[in-house]
Amino acid sequence: MKVAIYGIAYQESAVEYVLELIEELQNENAEIYFEETFYSFMELRGRVGDYPTFTNKKGLDRSFDMFVSFGGDGTILRATTYVRDLDIPIVGVNTGRLGFLSTFKKEDVRKVVREFVAGAYTIEERSLVEIAESSDIPEFEELNFALNEITVSRKDTTSMITVETYLNDEYLTSYWADGFIVSTPTGSTGYSLSCGGPVMAPTVKSFILTPIAPHNLNARPLVISDDTVIRLKVSGRAESHLVSLDSRIAAVANGKEILVRKAPFTIKMIEYTSESFLKTLRNKLLWGEDKRN
Repeated sequence: MKVAIYGIAYQESAVEYVLELIEELQNENAEIYFEETFYSFMELRGRVGDYPTFTNKKGLDRSFDMFVSFGGDGTILRATTYVRDLDIPIVGVNTGRLGFLSTFKKEDVRKVVREFVAGAYTIEERSLVEIAESSDIPEFEELNFALNEITVSRKDTTSMITVETYLNDEYLTSYWADGFIVSTPTGSTGYSLSCGGPVMAPTVKSFILTPIAPHNLNARPLVISDDTVIRLKVSGRAESHLVSLDSRIAAVANGKEILVRKAPFTIKMIEYTSESFLKTLRNKLLWGEDKRN
């Protein structure tokens, strides 16, 4: 068993649970690797032994059985930039509030190993959305994909922008709004949801197009097939607008065409039998709770 461990270095609350995970992995004679910055964080506290490290450029390969992320959903999104197309299954241990991606409670961290060894899990393939290389945005030259969503939004102005939208080269409409989201099913519980988009099961083969605070109230979220190529062109009063891939962001000149499509690889997520997507929905959205008491 070969396991990679990653976390956000400033989270002191994660330390004791990382140690619990290490102890459980050692019981299984697992090979343990740490993300370089997170390992330095643990070393400074004198709480970790001698382990090999990896970065987002080297040290990981397809021989790993599991990538464990300590943090929240944002940490999972960063984890994908390490795993990329290596097909290493990811699991999130949540050190804060309940997340849709990072679902394992830190107090149950030992179960991450025990249930994996027992085979009480399935591997879910999550589709990604990417900006095509032909869009020529230098900031996304190396990492041009997103697990949750690609967003265009206004910059340096309080005025709305116009997002001219084409699907497979057929004109759809021009959204007059604060911005526009192209979301994966995984991202349906993120930014898109807060802007009125639908919740979708993570394995559905679709994208969601969600305008952000549209001026025309008849502009509604639209679900499309994930084999659709989406072409966007933004205009507005400012000279540029923002484009973001999950947490990574770039300023792009207005009028530049942006080509958005499904990425050619997937991210594998470990879904434990005890921590399913439906269970997370019930807990996160308080479904079935009787609020009258």
